[in-house]
Amino acid sequence: MRTIMGIEIQNREELAVKVQGLLTKHGCVIKTRLGLHETGNFCSPSGLIILEFAPNESGEYDALENELNDLEGVVARRMEF
Repeated sequence: MRTIMGIEIQNREELAVKVQGLLTKHGCVIKTRLGLHETGNFCSPSGLIILEFAPNESGEYDALENELNDLEGVVARRMEF
């Protein structure tokens, strides 16, 4: 089974350090990480991170998802295939 997580960050400037800390804390279960945000004449205040997890670490996925969702302005959701 594959597990993917999408993380929406509403205020990147304020929350980036906190989110990065949680991703580092749980980094051993993250197989792939992709960050997306709008660019152009300005840097978007919001962003999206997509994670693919290493298999068979569901307890760790739950912990990361819960810790991310505890941050106001961050929404984390999982998909399993």
